[in-house]
Amino acid sequence: MVLLSLAYRSLKNRKLTTILTLVSLALSVSLWVGIEHIRGGARESFSNTISQTDLIVGARGGSIQLLLYTVFHMGTPTANVSYESYDKIKKHPAVLWTIPISLGDSHRGYRVVGTNEDFYRHYRYRQDRQIEFQQGRAPSDVFDVALGSEVAQKLAYNLGARLIVTHGVTSTSGIMDHDDKPFTVVAILKPTHTPLDRSLYVTLEGIEAMHIDWKQGAPPLKGQGVPAARIKKDEIKVGQITAFFLRTKARIQTLGLQREINNFTEEPLMAVIPGVALSELWNGISYGEQVLKVVALFVVGVGLVGMLMALYTSLNERRREIAILRAVGVGPLKIMFLLVIESGLLTLVGSLLGIGLVYTLVVLLQPLVEQQFGLYLPIKPLTATEHLYVAAVVIAGLVVGLIPAWKAYRNALSDGLSVRI
Repeated sequence: MVLLSLAYRSLKNRKLTTILTLVSLALSVSLWVGIEHIRGGARESFSNTISQTDLIVGARGGSIQLLLYTVFHMGTPTANVSYESYDKIKKHPAVLWTIPISLGDSHRGYRVVGTNEDFYRHYRYRQDRQIEFQQGRAPSDVFDVALGSEVAQKLAYNLGARLIVTHGVTSTSGIMDHDDKPFTVVAILKPTHTPLDRSLYVTLEGIEAMHIDWKQGAPPLKGQGVPAARIKKDEIKVGQITAFFLRTKARIQTLGLQREINNFTEEPLMAVIPGVALSELWNGISYGEQVLKVVALFVVGVGLVGMLMALYTSLNERRREIAILRAVGVGPLKIMFLLVIESGLLTLVGSLLGIGLVYTLVVLLQPLVEQQFGLYLPIKPLTATEHLYVAAVVIAGLVVGLIPAWKAYRNALSDGLSVRI
């Protein structure tokens, strides 16, 4: 306790050097731990976007691409799935429920998703959370639309508002606006902190109705389109969807059903397990994560070198202080331990400040990151890996402190009391 008190007072007497060293260490540790914290939060955010879905089925292509455009509404589908194939798989004895998804249109940069009532009934995120309505009801008519919470907030829409959907995905109104077929807002969903908040949801018939008078991918001439008032839901036949989610009655049936769908004879389809596709996604970006970790490790190394330089260069100023301690009976080993304790205090306090900085930044940036990137960074305790990082920094600090401590140990009493010219 005496050595600890001496170490504290010694650091306190060198305030400027101590503060600068602590700032350097805190920034280094916050970067290293922060990268791991954000990486874990991002993975958790992605993983929590969809749950209780056993398979995602779409046109044959890449599994990651299928995951991205169905779950995260990123990218463009390569092809569609015929409604006949969807209906046939839906009636498979192993299938418990399905959720059809149709993509292709947007509104001011936000995806328009066509689906049916099964989406609101069966879709789950964050283990067992169900989609809830903040206002209104599920779309049922052809031109009804439900808004994700971010869409409603950013675009200042309320129930009863009318909006125009644009063909394709663009952040502004395009030359292919479906302005003759406006949609009416009938619901606003509660925030989910997932990509669900950044989408608009219409019926499958609504997607078909927007293109009911299109020929070979081209809109009709002005004045020749079918008026919205003449389009009835029961007269619309859904021909294609983009993909669909499904859950099996028993998890043991998942792999068997996946093989059947991948070998579907009527059209080329692909079924992927969401968790497996997510693992492939993380493996694909793991190289970038490793690069960030190496950079952070070098930054921590620079911080520790800075602390070493501060302690080592202060030895000349502390020659008399050390000599006096040794003159009153403090042995050379205790002097050595004093320097190691100072180094340990600096790294421990610097690490704690770095962790505090990480949590402060997460709290401050959480809303911004969620709005801009759709990632929800949870505020949670440090993981075992992050604890290991902090322990490694503290141990490294103690090891680094041995260098100036050994120098102090070797200084003779006469060296401290002699006058240098």
